[in-house]
Order: sequence, then C-alpha cells, then structure tokens
Amino acid sequence: MNGDEMVTVYIMGKRHRVPANLTIMKAMEYAGYQLRRGAGCRGGFCGACSTIYRMRGSFRLQVALACQKMVEDGMIITQLPFIPSEKKRYNLEKLRPDPGVFLEYFPEIARCLSCNTCTKACPQDLMVMDYVQAALRGDIKTAAELSFDCLSCGLCAVRCPAEIVPYHIGQLARRLYSRYIVGPSHQVQNRVMEIEKGIYDEEIRRLKSLDINMLREIYSRRG
Repeated sequence: MNGDEMVTVYIMGKRHRVPANLTIMKAMEYAGYQLRRGAGCRGGFCGACSTIYRMRGSFRLQVALACQKMVEDGMIITQLPFIPSEKKRYNLEKLRPDPGVFLEYFPEIARCLSCNTCTKACPQDLMVMDYVQAALRGDIKTAAELSFDCLSCGLCAVRCPAEIVPYHIGQLARRLYSRYIVGPSHQVQNRVMEIEKGIYDEEIRRLKSLDINMLREIYSRRG
C-alpha cells in the first residue's frame, strides 16, 4: 500500500481524510482528537479502545480495537466510552469450584442462544460462546482455558442478544481455576518475594530519574 494514500473516514459524525496506513486510534489523533479516555496500552493488550464501525453503504455493524484495526475508506467510526455491565460481587475465599457457581452468580447464562455473536465480536478471536457454554455446564477448566486471553474489552457483551456479560464469566472461571484447581504459581510467588526484599528498588529509582525520551528509547529496545 502506498504510504501517501488517503482514505475517507467518519469520526464523531464528521468526515475526515486520513492516511490509509494508520490504525483507527492514530487516525483519530491525525484528525485532531485528543484521546484522554479509551486509550490505554495502545498495543492490543488492555481492551480499553473498544470500537464499533460500519462501512458506508452497509448495514452491518462491525467491532474492533482501535489500536489494532487499520482504517478503511468509507469507515464510519463510533467509540464506546464504557461498556455498561453489572459487576457481580463475590468473595473468592468463600467460593468453591462447584459446577453451580456460575449459575448462582450469572443465572443469565441459561439464556444463551448459542448464536455465536459473541465469538464473532471478539477482537482476540476467542471462542466466547464455547466458554460461556462450558460455564453453563460447570466446566471451570475449559471456561478458564478458552477465556485466558480475554482483554475484557466488552465487545462480546455489547453484541449479546441475551444480555450476558461473557468476560465477567471468564474472569470468574480463571480466578476459580487458579485459586482452587492449579494452585498458586511458584514463579509469581518468587517474584513477590523478590519485590518484598527490595531487589528491584534500585532499578526502579534509576528509571524514575530518567527523562521521557530516554524511557522511550529503553522501552523500544526492550527484548
């Protein structure tokens, strides 16, 4: 693709001409928008930049993470400031890995239509419907493994016609799996001990003393 090629996109209802080699996020900044929210890691890891878009002339709604998706000519973009979803409260220490735990806290999973819309909406290409169904069966291990790479961006919940919030279900599955089935990670425990002993204190102080340009250089050279 020619680096000088320009495409037309619509951001916040306004028409803009932007370079074709930009992501949605960079295109918005190119157009003059300051991203104060919905812009976290910028590398496809935090799930903060949930985006719904459609192509001009098409009725189909599509979803993506703005830091990953490249702009296309005729793209009409809608940023999602937050995903409205109720976060259930529970004490992990009082829970047990019983088959009925998901239905107790997320009874709405019984409404799953197996339409696979959540899977199609996932920017990580996770088998979302499959882990929801695993949770419905009480299969904690499968639900945890299938949802392992979830970013909690919320796009699955936005598209679910049964008003299920799959990423909360996957989070509970991973917590139960880690706490009660596989147990604590020795690597994590060792790293916590190292931090408590102050092994990294000097390095942290050194990094805090550097200017922003040097930090950027170190970050770009990380191995």
